[in-house]
Amino acid sequence: MGDQLDSDQGAFAERFEALVETYSEGKLNVRLYPGGILGAEPEMVQNTRLGAQSFALIGVTNLAPFSKEMGMLALPYLIADSEDAVKMTTGTLGEHWNNIAKKQIGVEILGWTYSNFRHLTNSKKPVASLEDLEGLKIRVPQNPIMLATYEAWGANAIAMSWTETFTALQQRVVDGQDNPYIVNDSMKFYEIQSYLTELHYMYSLQPLVVGVRAFNKMSDEDKRIIRRAGREASEFALAYQLQEASKAKKHMQSEGVEVYTLKDESRWESIAKNEVWPLFYESVGGKESVDWVMSQLNTNCMRKCEKREDDNER
Repeated sequence: MGDQLDSDQGAFAERFEALVETYSEGKLNVRLYPGGILGAEPEMVQNTRLGAQSFALIGVTNLAPFSKEMGMLALPYLIADSEDAVKMTTGTLGEHWNNIAKKQIGVEILGWTYSNFRHLTNSKKPVASLEDLEGLKIRVPQNPIMLATYEAWGANAIAMSWTETFTALQQRVVDGQDNPYIVNDSMKFYEIQSYLTELHYMYSLQPLVVGVRAFNKMSDEDKRIIRRAGREASEFALAYQLQEASKAKKHMQSEGVEVYTLKDESRWESIAKNEVWPLFYESVGGKESVDWVMSQLNTNCMRKCEKREDDNER
């Protein structure tokens, strides 16, 4: 995994480890390699699909280079809240993404870490409106949709691997980055970032994947145990995130980070949907595919964002 153990990824991984070893009565043992020890996330995906690595717990955007259709999960403002995130990763939609992962990437999705929204941090100035973002150098994963989104908003988006991010922020190569509260806190970004903006454009999802070829060589019983552990670790991760995110926010504020809410988030959403989404319809499976996913979610993101702004004004 890319994050340290004291993170939501770490909480998922430790739960998965305990469940696998318990349900197998010690027959199966899981070893954890946090903090990018085994390489950058795209490298971990590649090693897992080839069988050189058993599992990888990675940001879903790092599956997109191997399957453009998985890139749909990076469309800004596609997911409006935690309820949408669960709908997106379970039931009909969960099976949809898993089938794509197996056929196009060669991995099976065993579970998900739900890390909540990626909030923007920076070292330069408060960002409370679209104009405040203009010209800031923002690190984003090597994902074309996220790059296009920040560029459309007026930022200078810079693609960079996760393992390089802290140093780049520290040396002011980039001004800011975005990640959920727990990640921002566990990475100690409060040491080098003074401002945080609560942005709701992307709900961070991190699937646990296993290589199909290696998985198929396991016994049916071992596969059953591992799938069960993945499901239950996902449930634990969701509860963990909902409980710990507020603690992470308070800790960052106690370390001096100033937290801001957007006055005009409906503008950010409108630009994202009207200018960015059309650029990627073809690459993520077509507009019909996006419409189908939205129909499965049965939600209205714009209405929810406008409600957030009304709440902020109050």
